[in-house]
Amino acid sequence: MHDKTFLGKGSVLKLVIKLSIPTIIAQLVNLLYNIVDRIYIGNIPKVGGFAYTGVGVCMPVILLVSAFAALVGYGGAPKSTIYLGQKEDQKAEIVVGNSFTLLLILGILLTIILLIFYEPLLYLFGASENTIGFASDYLLIYAIGTIFVMMALGMNAFISAQGFTKISMLSVLIGAILNCILDPIFIFVFSMGVQGAAFATIISQAISSFFVVWFLQSKKALVRLKWSNLVIKWDIILPTLALGLSPFVMQFTEAVITVCFNASLKKYGGDIAVGAMTTLASLMQFSMLPLMGLSQGAQPVTSYNYGAKNVDRVKKSFIILLIASVIYSTIFWLFLMLFPHGFANLFLSADEVELIDYTAWAIRIYFAISCLFGIQIACQQTFIAIGNAKISLFLAVLRKVILLIPLIFILPLFIEDKAMAVYLAEPLADGIAVSVTATMFLIYFNKTLKKLATETELEIAK
Repeated sequence: MHDKTFLGKGSVLKLVIKLSIPTIIAQLVNLLYNIVDRIYIGNIPKVGGFAYTGVGVCMPVILLVSAFAALVGYGGAPKSTIYLGQKEDQKAEIVVGNSFTLLLILGILLTIILLIFYEPLLYLFGASENTIGFASDYLLIYAIGTIFVMMALGMNAFISAQGFTKISMLSVLIGAILNCILDPIFIFVFSMGVQGAAFATIISQAISSFFVVWFLQSKKALVRLKWSNLVIKWDIILPTLALGLSPFVMQFTEAVITVCFNASLKKYGGDIAVGAMTTLASLMQFSMLPLMGLSQGAQPVTSYNYGAKNVDRVKKSFIILLIASVIYSTIFWLFLMLFPHGFANLFLSADEVELIDYTAWAIRIYFAISCLFGIQIACQQTFIAIGNAKISLFLAVLRKVILLIPLIFILPLFIEDKAMAVYLAEPLADGIAVSVTATMFLIYFNKTLKKLATETELEIAK
């Protein structure tokens, strides 16, 4: 068994690097589940364009499932690590067990809802008569594997939070590699089309979820999944869910935003504009998920040392996270601005010339100031790592609900090119949100550290 205090020892920089590299790789590999599906689907002969757009319409559902997994996993993981830093091992294990139960319940409920209401949901999410068949074929099969997706995403967060980032990366790699192998077999060899892509995804996620649960039950885990802790204890799990509200809102509103974008773009630009949005959503994941990987690598260090009241190590872990996040977001932004056609070509066959050109044009508008994402994510995720649920939740709501959703519908009223106005809502909302986030973080983070230092001094004086 690993030393439970290793997060409070040694170089903070080395710890963050050691923990972040596997989580970044895991997040990038996790993208393969949906990205590889879309690449193969976009290259299906004759119907690739409509099939690609149809599966893109399912994206809000995938985001919704991820949101509920994040509510439990991304709330429970830092909370269990904070308990570990406070030497409250029993409470840490209760959080893990209760989180497993909640994920199981939510997975069953979501499966039932999706299987009953799939068609009206897909039309709401932007499906047309040309794309509804492909969207339905994909979603009906994906819905059956919802529980596996929830478990793989939600419980894997607990492995990362305990410092086992290589194991959490391995769990994702297992599923992603299997998905890459099964996709072409089901889609092309068995001629199953989008249904084959969905089957490949849920089988891969099932294998990944079994691996995650097995590890958390093993003696290697610092905080283990025990069947005796499956009965929900609301006094412990409710504060955990409060902490998970911010990542939940981030993912949930991403789904709502996708619906809003698709509805407006369908109105002003038709299927081609919705198809371009499918690629933009994929690229947004490339922009954001590595940053989430970085923050997941820094989170165990920040949370543990916050629980242990080690101010200096909390401060250092944030500074490292901020610098690394800004560097990545700036480099990725630069590549998007320089090579938009190259990124569009990744997802579409060469004969989809009109859609490729349109997508390349939209990329430069939509990602105009995505270089600032590093600041937003570093600050917001550090609030979560130190257990500040309220501010993190407000910042998540600010960017997407208060700013972006209204701008999607307001800007076309004032700009002649309506489709461009819809895409322009993203950079405008991002600019305002980053400014507010950075300001609030400077104020509240310094207050938190001073309070922590005072508590430490009082304890020493006693």
